[in-house]
Amino acid sequence: MAKVAQLAMLELSDEELDRFTGQLDAVLDLGGRLDAFDVADVPPTAHPYGLTNVFRADTVENDDDVRAEALAAGPEIEDGRFKVPPALGEAL
Repeated sequence: MAKVAQLAMLELSDEELDRFTGQLDAVLDLGGRLDAFDVADVPPTAHPYGLTNVFRADTVENDDDVRAEALAAGPEIEDGRFKVPPALGEAL
C-alpha cells in the first residue's frame, strides 16, 4: 500500500496505511470474486436500458419573453444586453 500511496503522491500516516491496506485488500478480493462469473454471452453495455436520446429537442421557445425577463433581472442594460465593466480595464 505504501508503494501505491507513493505513486499517487499521497502522504499517509502508518495508521492510514494499515487501514487503507485492509480496504484495498477487500476491494481486490471482490474483483477476484467477480472474475469467477461467466460473462462470455453478455454483450457489453454502457447503460442497462436500451434507451436512445431521452432528452427533449433543443428548441428556442418564447425567445423574446425569456430575454426580457432575464434582462429585467440585471442591474444595467445597454442595447438589449447586460452592461458590464470591461474585463481588461479600458474598453478597446
